[in-house]
Amino acid sequence: MRFKRLIGAFGLLFLFSCQQDNDVKVLRLAHGLDTNHPVHNAMINLGENVAVKSGGKLIVKIYPSGQLGAERECLELLQIGSLDITKVSAAVLENFVTDYKIFSIPYIFRDKSHSHKVYDSAVGREFLLKGEPYRLRGLCFYDAGSRSFYTKEKMIHTPDDLKGLKIRVQKSNMAVSMVEQLGGSPTPISWGELYTALQQGVVDGAENNLPSFHSSKHYEVCKFYSLDEHTAVPDILLIGTESWNRLSQQEQKWLQEAANQSAIYQRKVWEEAEQRALKVIRDAGVEVAYPNKTPFVRKTRSIKDIFKENHEAMRLIEAIKSIK
Repeated sequence: MRFKRLIGAFGLLFLFSCQQDNDVKVLRLAHGLDTNHPVHNAMINLGENVAVKSGGKLIVKIYPSGQLGAERECLELLQIGSLDITKVSAAVLENFVTDYKIFSIPYIFRDKSHSHKVYDSAVGREFLLKGEPYRLRGLCFYDAGSRSFYTKEKMIHTPDDLKGLKIRVQKSNMAVSMVEQLGGSPTPISWGELYTALQQGVVDGAENNLPSFHSSKHYEVCKFYSLDEHTAVPDILLIGTESWNRLSQQEQKWLQEAANQSAIYQRKVWEEAEQRALKVIRDAGVEVAYPNKTPFVRKTRSIKDIFKENHEAMRLIEAIKSIK
């Protein structure tokens, strides 16, 4: 089924590529978010910046809302050169580049300021380039906030409240391990299928950031949101290395500068989206709790032990911790 979707997406992209003006180079960017999402707005900002910098010679055409497939499918399209740019969660990227698992370690960042400093640091740049052997080059990080639990029937105040609950997670081994450590039953389900899965009781809850909880309208089904903020897994804007290498040095410079600017812009709109989402869900009758994080930290502390024999991963973890 996925092969058929990839072939269909390839055909659509080929059609558009054949329609390009010879004087204009078009980069095709696909992602799974809806057009109200702050990350989509950052991509629009990216496209505007690229167009201005290049004088219209380099254009970014955006295909939102999963038009060309889910995150993994878009990554595969990048690898074969049939798509130029996509946005994925680091939790999905870890299935391609294992060091990205580090971002899914619970409470690895002290706070939002710390995470931003990491993204902008030398170690952040090192992470962005780690996908190159897999034909995936990172352009920038987008803040995806902190992920917290939301449920249909009861509030999560402590890890014990997760016992017996089926919690949707991304298709990430780290996310699965985290929910297991906390006592829940992790259930990987694609983002596009989650609303229905919550409605029908396939799962009892999920975990995500506030803007995604809002924009997905999951608050219509789940009336309990617990801000335990267990992970802060960033989004990554990626370009396929085949597409990157087709650009001239000047075009690469335009694109990288525009990506860096869009990352700064995205942090501002993300903060605004968090505040807006919090108001909307509360007005819609969602109960919001701020649990003591200490029991969650203790329960998940051993997850980082899976890296203790991996010297490169431990080096990266220590580098992240050392950033002040």
